[in-house]
Amino acid sequence: MAEPDRAPSTSRVQPLPDEEAVVRLAVGGDRSAFARLMEHYQSACYGLAWRLIGDPDQAADATQDAFIHAYDALRSYRGGIFRSWLMRITANASYDILRRAQRRPTTALPEPEEGQAELPDIGAVNPVEEAQKSELYRYLERALRLLPEDQRVAVVLCDVYGMDYGEVASMTDSPIGTVKSRIHRGRLRLREILAPQRELFER
Repeated sequence: MAEPDRAPSTSRVQPLPDEEAVVRLAVGGDRSAFARLMEHYQSACYGLAWRLIGDPDQAADATQDAFIHAYDALRSYRGGIFRSWLMRITANASYDILRRAQRRPTTALPEPEEGQAELPDIGAVNPVEEAQKSELYRYLERALRLLPEDQRVAVVLCDVYGMDYGEVASMTDSPIGTVKSRIHRGRLRLREILAPQRELFER
């Protein structure tokens, strides 16, 4: 899989028009149907892995591992939103790589200068939604990789990929209260990191 020149898109991929039928065929052993599903969701899965891991090669490995596992697990698929099922597998494959590597991203943004500690007034809008509308997006991608792993995962799944608390809790095998706390703390930390770029929020 080719490495991206920039961060993969966060746009939520829509289901195939005939996805339910394609999934049924894939569950029944139709390899071409499974290949169609993987081709459709490849970018979304890779984008998730890239944001969770922060390394393009390892993200590609996680995506490949996820597709292999998804194929093996198809017969245990019990319905529901196929995208969520596949993204959960991708998240788990990414966790496995993070655990094996025991790595933490080290790229740092400049520390806020004296007098820049005041946070931008972004109201009820979370940092991810606002950043995607402006140049702040590239800072966000770097800032995400500075969060503790548990906070980064929760913020990425909820704020970048639009999953609800229940989905994130299921993916991470965590209580919903823990997920809410991680997202809250992650958002606060993102605002602190992004404070020096406060003027970008005001455009």
